[in-house]
Amino acid sequence: MLGGSPYHMMYAMGASGDGQKRPANVDLRRIVRYFAPYWPQEAFVLACILVATSLGQLPPLFTKWIIDDSIAKRDLHSLWLNVGGMVGVALAVAAIGAWQGYLNAAVGEGIMRDMRDALVQHLHRMPLSFFTSTKTGEIMNRVSSDVDAIDNVVTGTLVTIVTNVLTIVTTLIAIFWLDWRLALLSLIVVPIMVIPLGPVGRTMFAVRKKTREQRDKIESLIQETLSLSGITLVKSFVRERQEAARFHAAGTELMEMEIRLALVGRWFIALVGALVVIGPAIIWLGGGWLAIERGLQVGTIVAFVAYLARLYGPAATLVSVQVQIVSALAVFERIFNYLDMTPEAPQRPNAIALHDVRGEVSFEHVRFRYVEDRWALDDVGFRAAPGQLVAFVGPSGAGKTTIMNLVPRFYDPQEGRVALDGHDVRDLTLESLRASIGIVAQETYLFHTTIRENLRYGNPTASDAELVAACKAANIYDFIASLPEGFDTVVGERGLKLSGGERQRVAIARVLLKDPCVLILDEATSSLDSTSEQLIQAALEPLMRGRTSLVIAHRLSTVVRADVIHVVDGGRIVESGTHRELLARGGLYATLYEAQFKQAIGTEALA
Repeated sequence: MLGGSPYHMMYAMGASGDGQKRPANVDLRRIVRYFAPYWPQEAFVLACILVATSLGQLPPLFTKWIIDDSIAKRDLHSLWLNVGGMVGVALAVAAIGAWQGYLNAAVGEGIMRDMRDALVQHLHRMPLSFFTSTKTGEIMNRVSSDVDAIDNVVTGTLVTIVTNVLTIVTTLIAIFWLDWRLALLSLIVVPIMVIPLGPVGRTMFAVRKKTREQRDKIESLIQETLSLSGITLVKSFVRERQEAARFHAAGTELMEMEIRLALVGRWFIALVGALVVIGPAIIWLGGGWLAIERGLQVGTIVAFVAYLARLYGPAATLVSVQVQIVSALAVFERIFNYLDMTPEAPQRPNAIALHDVRGEVSFEHVRFRYVEDRWALDDVGFRAAPGQLVAFVGPSGAGKTTIMNLVPRFYDPQEGRVALDGHDVRDLTLESLRASIGIVAQETYLFHTTIRENLRYGNPTASDAELVAACKAANIYDFIASLPEGFDTVVGERGLKLSGGERQRVAIARVLLKDPCVLILDEATSSLDSTSEQLIQAALEPLMRGRTSLVIAHRLSTVVRADVIHVVDGGRIVESGTHRELLARGGLYATLYEAQFKQAIGTEALA
C-alpha cells in the first residue's frame, strides 16, 4: 500500500494538477543564476559581439565612400581599397560569428543540462506519495520536453538581446553622425513596434501554459498505452480503436492550441514586418527632399538606408524575442513549480551516520495515516532483535506493507517512533539508514540492461567472483550460465524477458551483494509454479541468515520458521507469538491459518 502523509499529499496534488498549484517564482534573477557558472565563456561571447557589431557599422560607410568619393571622383585606387575593406570586414565578422556560435551553443547546452540535472536530482528526493499521485508521462514531459521547449531562449536569447541592443546603439551613433535630421525621421516608427508588446505577451503566456499542460496529457497517454504492460492490456481488451480515438482527440485539442499560439500577435508581427519597409520609404522621401532642396549627397542617403536595416531589423528581432521570453516564462513556471515542491521528510542537520549496525528494529506506539480521516497504523509496537526472523500476517489492506515502508523512512509516522539499534530513524542520515536495509519487493523491478548491471546496482564495486557467489547463493547462477551471453544478457524492459521466478532470484542476488543488516521481504511466490517457489525458498535461506528479517509471509514454511509472528488487522498488531502459540489461542491467526496456510501442508511436506 502506497500513499503519503497529508503534508506530502498536499504537494503531490499540487504537482499533478489535481489540486491548487503553488505559484512559482520565475523572476529573471532565478533564471540568470543558471548562467552564473558560465560567466567566463559568456564574457568572451559578449566581447565577440561587441567587436562584430562595431565592425558591422563599416560596410554602409564603405558604400558611402564608394559612391561619393571613388565613383564620383573616378578614383580607381580608392575603389579597390573601399571594396577590399568591405570584403575584409565581412570575412572578419563571419569568423568571429562562427566562434561566438560555438561558445554560445556550449553555454546554452550546459545550462539545459544543469536544469535537467536539478530536476532529476530534486525528483529523486521527492516522497513516494508524489510518484503515486503523478503520472509518469507528466514527469517525463517536465524533465525532457519542457527543458527542450526553452532551448531557443536559453541558448540564443541572451546573445540575441545583447547583439541587437549593441547593434541598435552603434547604429544610432552612426546615423546621428551621418545626418541628425534623417536620424530623427527614422525613429518615428519605433514606438509603433513597442506599444502592443504588453497585451501580446500576456496572451501568449496564457496560451503557452495551456499547450504545455496538454502535452503532459499526451505524454501520459503515450506512456500508459505504449509501455509493455499498457500495450498488452490494450491488445487483450481489443481497445486499439478506442485508444487511437482518445489519442486523436487529445492531439486535435493540442493542434488547436498550437494554431492559436501561432496566431497570437501575428497581426503585430506582420505590422513590424511592414514597418521595416515603410521606414526606408520615409527616409527616401525625406532624404530625396534634402538632396533636392539642401544638396545632401546621394551616398549619404544610400548609406542611411543601409543603416536602417541594422536599426529596424534588430528592433523587430527584439520584439519577437520579447514574445519568446514571455512564452518561455510559462514553461519556466512549470519547471520551477517542480523544483519548489517540498522533498521527502528532510534529514535533520545533526543526523547521525550509523556504522556497525546490529539490526535491532523497534516500533514504539507508532500511528500513521495517509489521509486525515483514517489511521493506516494505530499504536503499533514491536521489537525485532538482531538476527530474528519476524513474520507479519494478516488480511489484505491490514497495514503490513505500511509497516515495512516506515522502516527505511519512505514515510514518517505522525506519532510514535521507529528505531534502528535504538536510534530514531529520523535522527539518522538517510544514506546510512537505507544502506543498512535490503528490500525484496513483491513486484520485482529490473532495469532494461544486462544481468551484470542489474546485479551491480546492489554493489557497484562487486567483482565478477562476488557476482558468481551471490548468484549461486540465490540459485540463479546455473540459469545465467546457460544463456548464450551469460551475465551480459539484456533482460528487457522491467526484466520481462525473464520469468517471474528468475527475476526474483536476480533481485535476491542483488540484495546479497548489498549485504544489508536488515532485510525487508514481501514474499511473492503465491503466483509462481512449485519449482520456482522451491528455488526461491532455497535462495532466501542464505539471504536471511544472520540478518534481521521482516517478512510479509505468504508461505507456511516462512510462518513456521519465524521467531515471532505478528498478526496485523485494521492497522493494529492484534496477536503476537510463535506459530504454535498462536494456533493454540484460536484467534485471528488460527482463522487465517485454516483459510490460507493449512491447505498448503501437503505441498510443504512434499517439498
